[in-house]
Amino acid sequence: MLAELEDLIAGSEHLTGASRRMLLRVRLFRAWVLIDEGRPAEAEAEVEAVLRTLTRTMYVTEVWELELIALVCMGDVLCALDRHEEAETIARAHLPRAEGHLAFGLQLLLLHSLSGQGRHQEALAESGGHHPESAPADSGAHELAAAVALNGLGRHDEARKEAQRALTACERYLHPSHQRVRKIRALLALIAPA
Repeated sequence: MLAELEDLIAGSEHLTGASRRMLLRVRLFRAWVLIDEGRPAEAEAEVEAVLRTLTRTMYVTEVWELELIALVCMGDVLCALDRHEEAETIARAHLPRAEGHLAFGLQLLLLHSLSGQGRHQEALAESGGHHPESAPADSGAHELAAAVALNGLGRHDEARKEAQRALTACERYLHPSHQRVRKIRALLALIAPA
């Protein structure tokens, strides 16, 4: 998939206007693929380049959504680099202006960053409140974050149940080889048996 994205990016560098914004989205998808492949430093460079481009085009009213997408991606990069405090700062700073799937992405980033800092109780408290509607592609993500927090608190029975809920949600919409499904299965294997 990475090779296809890189070919698409290379063939689209000349684009302008709305097409240019689509190219920036493709570059963000490339960054998420790089994170999945264990190459977060490269992903960080990609997201920083997108954010620099967006900073130069802030006069275009449609870029606010793309900016939030890029910030969620940067937060994911920072978590992959074990820079959870910086990811938390991004999530908390931008959650108030986000709606819908962007609010969901930033809230999920907040949960990951808190658990990454060992602040599982705070992550669990954040996960228990209202969370925005999510798309089918986000299935199981919120439940997985809650399961990680529960497991971090040593509440293994609850963590197992929440992880199982996450897996059930994923099985409805995601391919069995999806990274989230793999993470859930790995967490279930880690949780001490009842």
